[in-house]
Amino acid sequence: MQSGKLRAIILSSIFAAITAILAQVQFQTFIVPFSAQTLAVGLTATILGSRLGGLSLICYMLLGAIGLPVFSGFSGGPQVIAGPTGGFIIGFIFTAFITGWILEKTKFTIPWAIVANIVGMVITLAFGVVQLKYVADLSWSAAMATGVTPFIAFGIIKALLASWIGIIVRRRLTKAQLIPTVSNEKAA
Repeated sequence: MQSGKLRAIILSSIFAAITAILAQVQFQTFIVPFSAQTLAVGLTATILGSRLGGLSLICYMLLGAIGLPVFSGFSGGPQVIAGPTGGFIIGFIFTAFITGWILEKTKFTIPWAIVANIVGMVITLAFGVVQLKYVADLSWSAAMATGVTPFIAFGIIKALLASWIGIIVRRRLTKAQLIPTVSNEKAA
């Protein structure tokens, strides 16, 4: 196996593990828990970019789908993905890809990372609220009140943290040549 492919697999695995760990930093609310899981998704996308970030979150979801307790509250299994909060987990994949893609098409800077991570937050919430509405049999307003409104302020804070920490870590990893640079960035 080429060293670049092996490095990509290792990085994706590390960030899937980081997401699983941060998913356990949580407190339960009515249906949808507050967790640091979305912070991990933002960090993953900001540091790894679209392709590896998306791959990392696919790995994370698959680990949980086969029953490993990687989701919030040490839960796992296909019933979690099919349940009321499963839309958020599915949305993580699209969030990571789009957030990374925005940074690859613009610049890997903190301001652009903030924009990309806020767009990512909206994507996660959109996927989550749609599944929450149908699985929990809620009205749109109840689904929004349960799955979106309580998370906006914390989501913005996590987007800011993911942007700031993510860009700093990405710069250090590119300088150490542990992740490749893209055409719009130079190794610091």
